[in-house]
Amino acid sequence: MKIATWNVNSLKVRLPHLLDWLAAEQADVVCLQELKCEDKAFPLAEIEAAGYHAAFNGQKTYNGVAIISRAEAQDVSRDIPGFADEQKRIIAATIGGVRVISAYFPNGQALDSDKYTYKLAWLEALTAWLKDELVRYPQLVLAGDYNIAPEERDAHPDWKEGLLVSEPERTAFRALVNLGLVDAFRLFEQAEKSYSWWDYRMMAFRRNFGLRIDHLLVSPALAPQVTRSWIDKAPRKLERPSDHTPVLLEWA
Repeated sequence: MKIATWNVNSLKVRLPHLLDWLAAEQADVVCLQELKCEDKAFPLAEIEAAGYHAAFNGQKTYNGVAIISRAEAQDVSRDIPGFADEQKRIIAATIGGVRVISAYFPNGQALDSDKYTYKLAWLEALTAWLKDELVRYPQLVLAGDYNIAPEERDAHPDWKEGLLVSEPERTAFRALVNLGLVDAFRLFEQAEKSYSWWDYRMMAFRRNFGLRIDHLLVSPALAPQVTRSWIDKAPRKLERPSDHTPVLLEWA
């Protein structure tokens, strides 16, 4: 099975890129983030014409997540139970016996902002929920835009901003790992300066001035089955691309 995560930064704008990529890559499951569209505007007909089912959790202008898959998703749930939040950042479904979660983690805006406080509270709620989910679903993938570069090697050496690399954010990432989740990308030898996001400004992509903030964490039961994980930079080279690019894993 091949699973991908991709923050498309507007599904309406990036739909042609997504459809072309699906045709070429033939992924079994794709977790999307930052749809920026309400559920009634989700391009379901186009996704189904491409041979995929879709489950989505959207809102106007901001946020929004989806799972598109060859096999129809079962037991779909939305949002973090018990966490009051108007922002649509979570969707989960069971596909082929694997619990798949597409998550769009808060950005945080600035270290001294209310949005950063919200980010840490959201992460705490997510971790508490996942602790129970891992008991219910031993085979689980948490895919998404985490808005966290978990280690120094996941950020360009010249990155000077505190956001996305702060110690509280990295501590929250480690709390997820401490549940038993495994960073699939780091199961394999990877090239230095491997990133999944580059700012639109200052020719960041051309300079490879980026961060690895899109991740696929897998449960202990699933980790030994993973045979490959990689970043596909090709979509970032297209005209009017998302500022993120897909990250994938495969297992036997």
